[in-house]
Amino acid sequence: MTYSKKDLERRMEGALSSLSTEFSGLRTGRASVNLLDAIQVPAYGSTVPLSQVASVSVTDMRMLSVNVWDKTVVGATDRAIRESGLGLNPVMDGQTLRIPIPPLNEERRVELTKIAGKYAEAAKVAVRNIRRDGMDSLKKMEKDGEISEDRLHSLSDEVQKLTDAFVGRVDDALKAKEAEIMQV
Repeated sequence: MTYSKKDLERRMEGALSSLSTEFSGLRTGRASVNLLDAIQVPAYGSTVPLSQVASVSVTDMRMLSVNVWDKTVVGATDRAIRESGLGLNPVMDGQTLRIPIPPLNEERRVELTKIAGKYAEAAKVAVRNIRRDGMDSLKKMEKDGEISEDRLHSLSDEVQKLTDAFVGRVDDALKAKEAEIMQV
């Protein structure tokens, strides 16, 4: 087991990137192509991501357009969007689904900020787990005589500073998402 600050940083970036992806799926009252990223459509004998059966575009601030490539999966795509829990009701127009994005009420905004908080907490836990992995490898290196006790302390401080920086970035991302959700 070896210590690599670059590896820890890369893994922490991954946790932040995952958080960003989860945040993009939270509805803010504005149309976004990322809103439908998590939707799975039963098609061709299995369940596939919506992006594999259709293209999504924003027609205006409150309207999404989903162009389904194969007319045999239009109904399944419509159902998958309706049953996604996002509160969306597509309107079929041939192979195109028009999805009006309803404005959020106050209760739903508060609920979405709580969900965003859970996503952020999961990202912090991931960052802390990466920190723990780094600290464990440092302790093992010190025990095996690869590094001195002084070097262990300085590298441990480095890992902690990196962790604090990423936890701060998660907090900043959460504040920005909460502000976006609560914006009327």
